[in-house]
Amino acid sequence: MKIVMFYHSLYSDWNHGNAHFLRGIVKELQKRGHDVDVYEPEGGWSLQNLLKDHGAEQLDEFRQYYPSLNPQFYNPEKKLNYQNILSNADLVIVHEWNEPNLIAEIGRKKEKFNFKLLFHDTHHRAVSAEEEMKKFDFSHFDGALVFGDVIKKIYEEKKWVDKVWTWHEAADADFFSPNRDEEKEGDLVWIGNWGDGERTEELMEFLIKPIKELKLKAKVYGVRYPEKAQKALADAGIEYGGYLPNYKVPEVFAKYKVTVHVPRRPYVEMLPGIPTIRPLEALSCGIPLICSPWNDAEDLFTPGEDYLIAKDGNDMGYKLAEVLKSPHLAKSLSDNGRKTILENHTCSHRVNTLEGILQEIGMPKDNIFPIHHKTMEA
Repeated sequence: MKIVMFYHSLYSDWNHGNAHFLRGIVKELQKRGHDVDVYEPEGGWSLQNLLKDHGAEQLDEFRQYYPSLNPQFYNPEKKLNYQNILSNADLVIVHEWNEPNLIAEIGRKKEKFNFKLLFHDTHHRAVSAEEEMKKFDFSHFDGALVFGDVIKKIYEEKKWVDKVWTWHEAADADFFSPNRDEEKEGDLVWIGNWGDGERTEELMEFLIKPIKELKLKAKVYGVRYPEKAQKALADAGIEYGGYLPNYKVPEVFAKYKVTVHVPRRPYVEMLPGIPTIRPLEALSCGIPLICSPWNDAEDLFTPGEDYLIAKDGNDMGYKLAEVLKSPHLAKSLSDNGRKTILENHTCSHRVNTLEGILQEIGMPKDNIFPIHHKTMEA
């Protein structure tokens, strides 16, 4: 099957959490015998910031970690050569971080080139910025893949597109794998971006204050940390590591004893059940995880076994101390979290789900299962 995907960036994960899942999905599709092209705009926001802060050597490093991934660039200021890009496509997937005019234009090409067309939504815009969603023309789409049941219900209520499927993000579990025997450099590591004020108070309560009170050796990685945030880290004795390429997350997790997850406020208040990629990465790497409160409304995990929930900052401090002093508890969380990922939440699982969706919308089985059918013929 020829698959064409339009996403914000495959190359860059600078403040772009979707990159992990996209890379894992493309790798899995390639493994199953599909020809996959990913198109991203020249001068995209995430890639521009990455190059400005860290230079072109980041792209060389990306290619070393992901030799099979080769994104194609297009100039968003010019009309695309849709004949070259879409004429042989069997499936086109367009991510929500694209301009409305591009989404509409690809939709208009569907009948001419006879491909299946899906929209992919991995953002809280459906609840936080409905006016932006109204700019999208879904009239030619076969359906939408959305990363949580709460988003699915909104799409169905608003009748934005005929068919909607929940397609949770998942871990690239082969790449994000445990290495708990690595010599530890510290107690706690947190990997996440400061953001736009969506969790400032929560980070102070559940991350910075407990570390300071327990006098833990800790390090924080991420971007968009204002001076005030960096000062708070320094005051708590926390080392700030700046940007960390997503493909280096497993290496860093291996060097610390515990991590925490502090979801942004929109996910806690408006999008219950959507974990985002960060806890999936931690569980896949087998590092013990403690979360500030969020509601696993879709029963993806088993709180208390896969990870611990801290009800407030004091409880976070208590649970951190407990995990750090109990190798048995740490190992139990590590083993259970990794097991849950391998059983339910890998990129392979999500491609299995996608294969079922493609059958539902009428894609020929020979296209969906090329390796299986070649094996049968042999």
